[in-house]
Formats: sequence, structure tokens, C-alpha cells
Amino acid sequence: MLPESAAAQIGFGRVMHARLHPALHRFDYPVYFLRLPIHDLASAETRWLSLNRFNLLSFHEADHGDGGNCLNWVHDLLNEYGLVANGEIWLTTFPRVLGYAFKPVSFWHCHRADGRLVAVLAEVNNTFGEHHVYLLRTDDPDATLHADKAFHVSPFFPVRGRYTFGFASRPDFFRARIDYDDGSGDALRTAWWGRLEPLTARACLRAFFAYPLMTWGVIARIHLQALRLFIKRVPFFRKPPTPLNEVTE
Repeated sequence: MLPESAAAQIGFGRVMHARLHPALHRFDYPVYFLRLPIHDLASAETRWLSLNRFNLLSFHEADHGDGGNCLNWVHDLLNEYGLVANGEIWLTTFPRVLGYAFKPVSFWHCHRADGRLVAVLAEVNNTFGEHHVYLLRTDDPDATLHADKAFHVSPFFPVRGRYTFGFASRPDFFRARIDYDDGSGDALRTAWWGRLEPLTARACLRAFFAYPLMTWGVIARIHLQALRLFIKRVPFFRKPPTPLNEVTE
């Protein structure tokens, strides 16, 4: 895990999706992302990255949780489930680029004061403007974690089955994987990984110009891959009602 005293970081890496049935379909693409200490969000600000205001890159608390103060939201959520994270809470997420963001998933690693992990929150957004949180209790950063699927993400998968999560987090590297079993076997494997470095103004400029309009690219690729799946005649599932509970444990 990252040391509690570490400052905000930026990661450069890739995202991969591999569908296993009923049609094989794989893609991966380069991305950059933020790794933020929620107790010290001010450490993320640079000339080219701002908090809660417009810039080339930005992080807005309105994009997460209940749209208010991130630290209060995550503590309230954990307290509701009998958990206390009195150490650092690290958020791994995509930034806004020129004010626009789409964040398919963000990960909150929540720690005790002694640095031990309490839980990971997987905060998922879909293209309908809805979000949901999977609460994964664990004190082992290398554990394999599971959650029943409860939230509609892709129209090419039903809302049933189970997710398997795995993480690797070091001072210079982050990786998350989410595998999905739709009830008839392994259906999807995904991974998100990258090398971490200090979040500096120079790194923000490099990210912005190396990956122009990245967040627009994320949403464009989602629709492009949906078209390809439609052409492959992958079954389509209508969107069910939004879950009544924000959190699935």
C-alpha cells in the first residue's frame, strides 16, 4: 500500500476489457489517472490541475459520492456499515479534462490509523447518469474480493452473477482487475494498471497533450465497442430499475 505521508500522484497506463462469451471481443487503450489522498486533496493542485474549478485537468468532489464533501461521504458510508477508517483514504479515479469526465469506476482504499486496510469501495457509474458502490471489506491489500452484481452497466450483460476484484498497490504502481461471472461462467475480464509518479504541473501537461481529450475518448470508445458488439449479435438486455440501495456489500 502507499505510505500515508505520500502526496497526490498521477498514473500512466492502460485499460483492458476481454469478453469471453457469447462472442470473443477484446480491446485495450492507454489512459492516465489520479491517485489522491482524500485527507489532503490540496496536495493535488498544480498550475494545470485544480480542485472543484475549471482547468486543463481538474478533480471535482461533485463527481463522487453524494456530490458533497468526499471525506464526509466516505466516513458516513463506512460508519453506516460499522467500519472506521481513521487513516488515509486513497481515491484512484479519472480527472475531468477541460471540465468533462466520465468515470466508469473509481476505487477508494480506506485505511486505519496504523495503515492497515479497512475496505475498498468500488464506485461505479453508468452512461445513464447513475452510480452505485460495492463495499469490499478486507484488511488484506492482496486479497481476492467478491460482490454480487446489482447495478446495470452494459446493455450486453444482465444484472446477475458475481464480480471478482483484485488489487496491487505500491508506491510506484497501481493495478485493479474486475472479472465477471454472469452465472454461466467467466464472461468478462477487465484490468486497469499504470505506473505512478508525483502529480506535478509538468506531469499534468504531459498527460493532457499525450492523450488529448482522454475523457471524451472514454465515452466514445464505450459507444464504439457497443456498436461492435451489436454487429456481432451479442444479446441485448434492457435496463432494469435502479437499485434502491446505493451500496452493495
